[in-house]
Amino acid sequence: MKSKQMDYFSKLFKYRTAGVREYWIVDPAKEVITVYRFEKEVMEQYSFEEVVKAGIYEGLSIKVKP
Repeated sequence: MKSKQMDYFSKLFKYRTAGVREYWIVDPAKEVITVYRFEKEVMEQYSFEEVVKAGIYEGLSIKVKP
């Protein structure tokens, strides 16, 4: 549980303040991908069945489940 808290709170704060442009958290237990797009100041959630487009790499998209 401590690692999950690190990902959702500590790392989120550290990465944002360090200038990371985009941060993805993949939660296999919930089958959810949470994407923080810091440049646009938005947070989006996707299911494993959805295609997730990277905001910082044109043409890159990921689908976890077929």
